Amino acid sequence: MSRRRGAWAAVAAGLLVAVLTAGCGVRPTDVITGRSAVSGPSAGVGIYLIADGELALAIRPLKNAPAPLAETLVLLAAGPDDSERDAGLTSEVPSDIGPAAVTPSADQPGVTVRMKGAVLPLSTLAVNQIVCTVALAGQQDSYAPVTLVGPDGTRPPWSCPLN
Repeated sequence: MSRRRGAWAAVAAGLLVAVLTAGCGVRPTDVITGRSAVSGPSAGVGIYLIADGELALAIRPLKNAPAPLAETLVLLAAGPDDSERDAGLTSEVPSDIGPAAVTPSADQPGVTVRMKGAVLPLSTLAVNQIVCTVALAGQQDSYAPVTLVGPDGTRPPWSCPLN
């Protein structure tokens, strides 16, 4: 009996040591919260904004999603909303660039986006914001190029760098 008691005591002592040392170095933290989860295809529309010089996807809630691409590009041209600005998001897409008309490109794969504002002076980040938003909206194969046309001319076809 004493051998059995000794074995049980050793097991109990081992479990006690394991339980006491399991939490070493782990400190409790507050709950970390994020944005609410997107649910279903009608939850919102995605636009690309900028965070720390990089493209960042922002989901805008919409009652009637999916939104037409022209409406999505109007949202992009409006820039970040208050909560997005508070989160550090910015945009290089000028507000006077929209509205846009999107049509299949005539002589190549991809789409042509006809903008109201000038497209030639757009920064690389602004072009990427527009092109990746178009690709995300499902208007084309995400690798197919987007051609931006404005009253000042046409930019060469461009593909979203995130693909």
